Amino acid sequence: MEIRKLGRYEIAAELGKGAMGTVYRALDPMLNRTVAIKTINMDLEQEEMAEYEARFYVEARAAGGLNHPNIVTIYDIGKSGNIAYMAMELLEGRELRTLLAPGRPLPVAQAIDIAAQAAEGLAYAHEHDVVHRDIKPANLMIVRDGLVKITDFGIARMRSAEARTQTGVVLGSPKYMSPEQVVGKRADPRSDIFSLGVILYEMATGKVPFTGEDVSSIMFQILNFAPPPPSSINPEAPEMLDFIVAKAIAKSPPDRYSDAREMARDLRECRSRVAAAAASAPATTLPLKPAPASFDPAPAAGLMVGTSPSTRRTDVTLDTVETAPALGLSKAFDSLEATLRLAAQTGMAQELQDLAQTTVPLGEGPRTGVPQGRAFRFASAPGWTPKDKLIFAASVVAAAIVGAVIVFA
Repeated sequence: MEIRKLGRYEIAAELGKGAMGTVYRALDPMLNRTVAIKTINMDLEQEEMAEYEARFYVEARAAGGLNHPNIVTIYDIGKSGNIAYMAMELLEGRELRTLLAPGRPLPVAQAIDIAAQAAEGLAYAHEHDVVHRDIKPANLMIVRDGLVKITDFGIARMRSAEARTQTGVVLGSPKYMSPEQVVGKRADPRSDIFSLGVILYEMATGKVPFTGEDVSSIMFQILNFAPPPPSSINPEAPEMLDFIVAKAIAKSPPDRYSDAREMARDLRECRSRVAAAAASAPATTLPLKPAPASFDPAPAAGLMVGTSPSTRRTDVTLDTVETAPALGLSKAFDSLEATLRLAAQTGMAQELQDLAQTTVPLGEGPRTGVPQGRAFRFASAPGWTPKDKLIFAASVVAAAIVGAVIVFA
């Protein structure tokens, strides 16, 4: 049945459907503004409907009390017949998931800025005892001027609420879940930090750090696999970003950022360094200097040490360059003495001596007694000494020997 009105809201169009329900564009005639209406999916068994409706009201109470630029604003909640609904600000923009494509990382500065805004929004929610528990690219909207909005607190949870998730029931998107969520433990703010770290990794590298053919494979990697640093996949990623990601996606919650605001500060510092490097050297990429005292990489340094399974070694492409052997004569052949030694070792000593005797002293004519077939003559050029002529003769013999070796080798 087509819905035309929910409470005082006039339905204009259907925007989309999800596991939790349907989202509509609607008009609030009382305030004359366009809103988004989210309803709970009522096409369920009675027991399931009661569970979803209860969770829906948890979302409404949790998100309705949040007022932050990076969190979608909730205007109203209500129930019309057997349909529960929530009115919220209508966002004109794109989901982050539509900007991501395998093998195509976002510009590093943009990736850092998106993550920093999301971290600030999460920090505010956590300070108000709200844990999102399903941070993923589909729940981050990029709206006007690059503003990031966190949406869908559909499985958010107030830590002070009485409701408790049944043990062993996994809520969330597998690729972005924290290790504690994988094993069915209670999620806390550090679970959202882990999920945001996974998103940051994907934005910076174009790859999801944890992948697999099925959910079980993905969960196994989340629990056991330490992905390579972003900079090893994307050379544009600065070293500081490696430390931030490593600290955010640490397997053990105590090893992660203690709160999202601390992560946001490090991301802002990293963003400013990227901007400074780009401004100082627009045509080249310079390595960033070690982080200042405001960012301590030591806690995350150990988290970056790990062995990648063979199935993931293709994440890092290594170009192996084979160096050709250098050509040239050894220093053992760069002197007259060495040449004479070579002549003696090859039986050419007498030949060298005979050749040396063919030289013509300065101002004299050709010498006699030269064996036939050995009548080499040097030009009577000014400045030639007997030693010069002997060196030249030795060079000729050395060249002949080297040539013979090359030909007959």
